[in-house]
Amino acid sequence: MLESPTLMLRDLPHEERPRERMMTYGADALSNAELLAILLRTGTQNESSVHLAQRILQQAGNLRQLVDMSMTELTQIKGIGNAKAIQLKAGIELGRRLALSRHLETPVISCPRDVADLLFEQLRYLQKEHFVCLFLNTKNHVIAQETLSMGSLNAAIVHPREVFRAAIKCSSASIICAHNHPSGDPKPSPEDVQLTRRLMEAGNIVGIDVLDHIVIGDGTFVSLKEQGLI
Repeated sequence: MLESPTLMLRDLPHEERPRERMMTYGADALSNAELLAILLRTGTQNESSVHLAQRILQQAGNLRQLVDMSMTELTQIKGIGNAKAIQLKAGIELGRRLALSRHLETPVISCPRDVADLLFEQLRYLQKEHFVCLFLNTKNHVIAQETLSMGSLNAAIVHPREVFRAAIKCSSASIICAHNHPSGDPKPSPEDVQLTRRLMEAGNIVGIDVLDHIVIGDGTFVSLKEQGLI
């Protein structure tokens, strides 16, 4: 639903207002801008909350980039003060926690998809590479998870020493490595393959198996083991 900057919500028919549309048709029927408008609650003196929400999305670029915006970046948008920025950040955080809530019980890893499902919402929107290790017991239950490196936009630096120190500390029987590609493309780089093989060699020495390395993209993933790269 689009409207001109000068058209206020009070000028719209009752059934076309975001809150009323949500009550009638459900949240699925609303556009991203309408959902944001409900979080914002009010617009500015010269524009409705829906138009303000549309402008936020335009300046952010897309929802993914909006998720990554800081409080400072949000308040630099005309019409967004601390209160509205807090409302938006709170809504985003609730969505993130909801996505993670199904993983609160001890996860069991039986295939690469289990790893991807566990880590998607944590890694897919990050703007730098994060290298994460899942530490498993003998029954493939995840007993611990740790981020061991945060790299630049195109490289994560991690040393086997840090990986296996953490694995030994939690008495892990095996580990699964994972990291994100901020570009959204999960295709493993030669460096990803080289690092994984180096970790596997170190694991053989200390008696802790490296079962797989998962590269997380935007809604997609690649298992180096499934690809025959390790």
